[in-house]
Order: sequence, then C-alpha cells, then structure tokens
Amino acid sequence: MIKTLSVILPLYNEEKRLNNLFIKINKFKFLNKNKLEFIFVDDGSNDNSYLLIKNFINENKKRIDLKLVSYKDNKGKGFALKKGVTKAKHDWIITVDIDLSVELEQIKIWLKKKLISQKLKVYFGSRLLAESKVKAKKDRKFIGFIFNIILRKILNSNLLNIKDTQCGFKLYEKNIAKKIFKRLTENGYIHDVEILILLQKSKILVKEIPVKWKHKHGSKINLILDSIIMLKNLLTLKKKYNL
Repeated sequence: MIKTLSVILPLYNEEKRLNNLFIKINKFKFLNKNKLEFIFVDDGSNDNSYLLIKNFINENKKRIDLKLVSYKDNKGKGFALKKGVTKAKHDWIITVDIDLSVELEQIKIWLKKKLISQKLKVYFGSRLLAESKVKAKKDRKFIGFIFNIILRKILNSNLLNIKDTQCGFKLYEKNIAKKIFKRLTENGYIHDVEILILLQKSKILVKEIPVKWKHKHGSKINLILDSIIMLKNLLTLKKKYNL
C-alpha cells in the first residue's frame, strides 16, 4: 500500500555516526529512485555533518534521491522534523532517528506482516508492546518508565492512550503529516507529545506497532538538564491544550 515514501532524518552534530547511516541507506532496497527520497535535516550542526552529507549526496545523487535541509542555529528535533515534512513530496512520510536505533528495514517488516492497513493513516513505532524487541540498559528503561508516569500525571488526559510517545520511528500519510506538523509549536523532545495531542484532537486515529529497538551510544540527551526542560514543556502543553 506504500507506493512512494519520504524518509526524514533529523540530525545535530552526528559526524561520528553518519558513515554507518550512509552504508545502511546504500543497502536499503525498497521502492525505486522515483518513489523513495531521503531528506537530511541538519539542525544547526557545528561539526562536519553538513560537509559529510553534501559529499554523500554528490557521490550518490544519480542512484538515490537525496536532499539536505540545513540552517545555522540549533532549534531542536521537533523543528527539524517540521522542516523535513515541509520538503517531503511522497505519499507517505516516515521519521527515523539518525542512530538507527530502529533500522530502516523495519518498514519492510511492518508491510510484510501486514501491520499497515488502508484505513489508518498514522503509525507510531512502540518499544512497549509485547511483540517489540528492545535492547537497552536498565537505567534507560527506568527513565522511560518514569517519563511515562510523569507524562500522564501532568496531562491527566484520556487523549494519551499511546504507550510509547517517544520512539522516533513514526509513519504518516503525507497530507496528515503536513497538516499536523504545520501546527506544531514544540521544537524540542516533547514534540512527540504535542503531535499526539494534535492528532487525537483532530480525531485522527493512531496505531502503535512493534519495533526492534537497540540503544546506541552517543545520545545527545542530558538526563538532568533535558528532563527539567521536558517537565517545563509538558506543563506548557498542559496549559496550551487545557489538559
């Protein structure tokens, strides 16, 4: 059912992990050049990420449809995804974390297992389903567990019926993605929560489906500082959407 696909890859200072990503993109066999595009969004990197991506595009542009969106200042993952969605041209859009904690091949597994239907237009990859396979340190699992508790305590809303809001592997029908991301105001890590709120307030159904997820070293998250920022932004969303 997915005949054309745009892959959005947000990044910030990822020069050390880009080579692995380039290898995986070259090996990814799904659709043909005219039906598959990769959109890198460089969120104000100050390392060699931009140059590495430009070189990769120049070397492979005849075989793969590759695009690069970049801007000077670091704005946050939500902002980067919004920019990527704006540029996407294909009928379906998938967001993928640059570390490939969920591999590109996951989309093919979803299709093979017939987990994507004609009726639903939004799918969230979830690490918290029984069928999911997750490799992560105990402290990471614990932090995720605490985040989910805090999320539901703060928002106190029946809207949040999704177990895992924070997995970066998400699939959207293009028109819905462009509509929702246009309204997105949260630029940071809590953007996933606002996306879910916007979808459910628009009465757009979201289906969670299992993923194979593996923690990769080199995360940009500062557990203390970013946790404080996420808490503050959750409170902002609570007030904004009267939850």
